Amino acid sequence: MIFSTKEDIEAPIGAVFAMLCDFEGFERSAMRRGAEVQRVDRLSSPGVGMTWNAAFKMRGKKREMQVEMVTFDKPNEMVLESTSPGLIGQMRFDLIALSRSRTRISVELEVKPLNLSARLLVQSLKLGKTKLAQKYKLRVAEYAKTMEERHAKSA
Repeated sequence: MIFSTKEDIEAPIGAVFAMLCDFEGFERSAMRRGAEVQRVDRLSSPGVGMTWNAAFKMRGKKREMQVEMVTFDKPNEMVLESTSPGLIGQMRFDLIALSRSRTRISVELEVKPLNLSARLLVQSLKLGKTKLAQKYKLRVAEYAKTMEERHAKSA
């Protein structure tokens, strides 16, 4: 199952990519929502090989996953792969400079089941895919707006 959307952000591509690299901020945000997040790599700067272990509750069950940075092409692309018992996910961020002060970000999330129970989970999600896709697009649009505001404050 794939979700994808694009947003235009009133900020230069370098600034947008730098905001996407605020991994500590994402970790804190996930922890505020009740997830347990722990970075397990020893890299000193962002790049391929960054790895996190995460645990969270979804649909009444505790889920665990490992997230790894598999592509880091500054300032154009970033790909994170997540693995958990039964599911594999990939989140791709592609950035295109539309002008010196405007960037288009494309965010794609793909989820693939590996076993029967995960297949049932994905199938149940597919039943509500239209609503989930709308929520996904809204969340990405909200985050893009937040990035614009952060850039405007720092400029």
